[in-house]
Amino acid sequence: MVRLTKIYTRTGDGGKTRLGDMTETSKTDARVEAYGTVDEANSAIGLARAALPVGSTIDAVLMRVQNDLFDVGADLCVPDRGEKLEWEPLRATADQVSALEADIDRFNAKLDPLDSFILPGGSEAAARLHVARTVMRRAERRTVALAESGETVNPEAIRYLNRASDLLFVLARIANDEGRADVKWVPGGQR
Repeated sequence: MVRLTKIYTRTGDGGKTRLGDMTETSKTDARVEAYGTVDEANSAIGLARAALPVGSTIDAVLMRVQNDLFDVGADLCVPDRGEKLEWEPLRATADQVSALEADIDRFNAKLDPLDSFILPGGSEAAARLHVARTVMRRAERRTVALAESGETVNPEAIRYLNRASDLLFVLARIANDEGRADVKWVPGGQR
């Protein structure tokens, strides 16, 4: 369990931070960018949850996703250098990805098939879920970039971020009166 007794350390004043294995790195390091963007996506989900009506059927799912995102962030902040650590690092799992897929299938079954792209908007909750979806996609891109830079990245973390953005799209439609209040794209319609 985490126990924080002091909030500031002054370590970051010089542009440095510590990873989960306590190695020092720049705050602009690709790994910090990846897990920092996961944190940003998590915050966007929190903002979307605040706009949901009390008793919303999707709130508990979003809360689980927020908790999972802390796991993904923990995974990304502890590099896998092939060395044995004194503790077992937390890693994203295939079961977490499967849970997202089950949620996507369950909620998507309530929606009519799409006949157009959806514009981000509709209800406030749906619009916020779309913002969270786009931040999640950025987190996925940052994590893929980290992997492409030669760093070892748990593939389940990448899969999780990919499915989480898909789930947020579906949940935005659910928040738009199960798709009935979706705002559809009209190609060339504003000319």
